[in-house]
Order: sequence, then C-alpha cells, then structure tokens
Amino acid sequence: MVKRIMVTLDDEQYEILKNLRGFGTKDAEKIRAIVISYLSEKSYLKKASK
Repeated sequence: MVKRIMVTLDDEQYEILKNLRGFGTKDAEKIRAIVISYLSEKSYLKKASK
C-alpha cells in the first residue's frame, strides 16, 4: 500500500533540496531518500522490522 503526504518547504529549504545530488532526480525521490536515511541513522528501521 502506498501513502502520499504533502510536505511544505520554505524557499531556502527548497533550494537546498533542488541542489542535492545523489538522492534522486525528482523532489519526491529526494524527500523519500532523506527520510529513509534519517530513520535508518536513528535505528528506527531496525526496530520496525522486529
């Protein structure tokens, strides 16, 4: 099942997102990669899989 969410960024945040390389080509791909990276770094993904 896929869920869609709306994310609001100010102009400065969007410029940072737009200039990121290596996280995907579309804004949604970049946001998804950032969220997954954050969750992984904080070990939430390990806890959720148990």
